[in-house]
Amino acid sequence: MKAESDPGSPTPSPSPVRLRDLFVGFLGLGLTSFGGALPLARRGIVERRGWLSAEEFTELLGLCQFLPGGNVMNLSAAIGMRFCGVTGACVALLAFVGGPALVVVGLGVIYERTQDSPHVRHFFAGLGAAAAGLLIATTIKLAQPLRGRPAALFIMLIACLAIAVLRAPLVPTMLILTPISIFIASRTLR
Repeated sequence: MKAESDPGSPTPSPSPVRLRDLFVGFLGLGLTSFGGALPLARRGIVERRGWLSAEEFTELLGLCQFLPGGNVMNLSAAIGMRFCGVTGACVALLAFVGGPALVVVGLGVIYERTQDSPHVRHFFAGLGAAAAGLLIATTIKLAQPLRGRPAALFIMLIACLAIAVLRAPLVPTMLILTPISIFIASRTLR
């Protein structure tokens, strides 16, 4: 139940997202998202920080997946741009990529020296299984805002079947399904 406020008092507005918030948020995301940033990005951006709603996140991620480059890298730049313009886009992107780049270089040096160890091979095989589980869980969460939209779920199913089952190339699939999806959305979301 929503509390009634005094008509003469100002309505509290959500605190703005500042450059420092973008830097800290995306640096933390980049440094903690080994095996894939998408599950943690959604949790941090939607659930923890409240920067975007679940629906806004899904829509913005859809755009970012269509653009060249890494999905969450594109997402960091798009969110930075939304809240703090070009400077915000640069800060969010550099924070997301900078720290992890240093970690990856360090781990690459270590891996080069230990790659022949059977323990290291088993470790990476186990990480692959965990990453697949994270991806499936995130897919389910991303599809939740589409529950009341049968046409959107139908497009999602077609895309999944085309790419995963029929092994259709990604770019032609996207070039065909994106205009169809936009057309359907323009007719159903009025």
